[in-house]
Amino acid sequence: MPSLIDMRRRIRAVKNTQQITKAMKMVAASKLRRAQERVVATRPFAIQARHVLASIAARVDQTQHPLLIQRPGMKTGKTMLIVLSSDRGLCGSFNTNIVKAVGVFLRENAGREASLGLVGKKGREALGRRGFPIRFEYTALPKVISFNEAEAVAKPAMDDFIEGKVDSVHLVYNEFKSVIAQKLVIEQLLPMQPIEVGAAETGGIDYLYEPSPQRIFDELLPRLVEAQILRALLESAAAEHAARMTAMDAATRNSADMIEGLTLTMNKVRQAAITREIIEVVSGAQAQ
Repeated sequence: MPSLIDMRRRIRAVKNTQQITKAMKMVAASKLRRAQERVVATRPFAIQARHVLASIAARVDQTQHPLLIQRPGMKTGKTMLIVLSSDRGLCGSFNTNIVKAVGVFLRENAGREASLGLVGKKGREALGRRGFPIRFEYTALPKVISFNEAEAVAKPAMDDFIEGKVDSVHLVYNEFKSVIAQKLVIEQLLPMQPIEVGAAETGGIDYLYEPSPQRIFDELLPRLVEAQILRALLESAAAEHAARMTAMDAATRNSADMIEGLTLTMNKVRQAAITREIIEVVSGAQAQ
């Protein structure tokens, strides 16, 4: 049975850990609020950008743009996976689920040649040593993610697709749903699905475009790809903070339960020691 000194040291260590996890939970909650606000703020932009492109798409030939070309090997040929993970750990199963999803995708498409674009240190550490070709790595993301990061991730993917080095590009990330729920998403980024043109875009007001509609369409379509990656980066960041806050909350509660159990054990040890000392005193008095 451990001594009282060992028990006190262990309780003190658990209390120190509890203070750290509680502080990390509060920091994650603060970051989550800001990240959630950024996610909500980007959604109207993505919707409006889609409407603008749909209006222009009604006046141009969509099949001429290289980002919309549906190649024969799209489902069987070379593919690229852009994997969004975190730079830091202590966020529960956030990164583990990402790595498992990539493994499942590669097993289900065992006959396809796949390359990886890794965003985040944890994804690089887990997938970088498995022997798959690494197209690019992007770590140490800033606290406030902007279009610059989306452009850096989108450029090699669009270049490889346009040059024919890959037939498709997929995004793998955790989508933020709520504080306690994140949805694992594997979605096709390239080739982009043809933009649906509704009655609102084909009829009504006729706009004058300067320069030509085709030129505007060619310029805006890559921006839509970057906007999609930016949304995924923001969703992943918010999901990471939510997962870390949940994990640290569980760790704090587990620490409290552990402290309670250790305190009970320590009291039993102390009571046993006092009882033993009383018996020794009584035995000594009777012997005299």
